[in-house]
Amino acid sequence: MMEWVPIVFFTFKIVVLGIGMFYAIKWHYDQGKKHPDRPARSVLRVSAIVALGFVLLLAGLLLLTFIASKTLGLELALP
Repeated sequence: MMEWVPIVFFTFKIVVLGIGMFYAIKWHYDQGKKHPDRPARSVLRVSAIVALGFVLLLAGLLLLTFIASKTLGLELALP
């Protein structure tokens, strides 16, 4: 039988992050309407830079995790 705690926590996490993303997008959309002098191109450029930075940080964390696990002697081979 499957544990109910991970199901509840992951569902809660998805709901909270979904609501947070909705309000973040809505806030940025409203800010764009409030300041029409800012071109959409600059907003897209900054968004792309932030997304690229996030992906690079995520890749660095993954690499650091693999290095730390190899240093500690953990087996990471697939079955």
